[in-house]
Amino acid sequence: MIITTTPSVEGKEIEAYLDIVFGEVISGVNFLKDFKAGLSNFFGGRSSSYEDELIHARQQAIAEMKQRAAALGANAIVGVDIDYEVLGSDNGMLMVTASGTAVCVK
Repeated sequence: MIITTTPSVEGKEIEAYLDIVFGEVISGVNFLKDFKAGLSNFFGGRSSSYEDELIHARQQAIAEMKQRAAALGANAIVGVDIDYEVLGSDNGMLMVTASGTAVCVK
């Protein structure tokens, strides 16, 4: 499956636009990750626990979007956009949404 942020696939002709597809992931950030991130914030440096969670959530959202596109018979997704949001009263949840247009290319 071809996935691109551009509205077309260079060198390929889009035969059919099938539908908009989404992949959504909501992931909780637990106490241990919060504690480790707090230490990184205090002492300086990067928070690998949050970075790992973000990478994993993004990969899951893209995989879900690909599955939904494949179920429509698509062989590509164009115009992909990935959005991030924090949810909850204590910002303890991370939401990642991947969206794009499922298409068939030659």
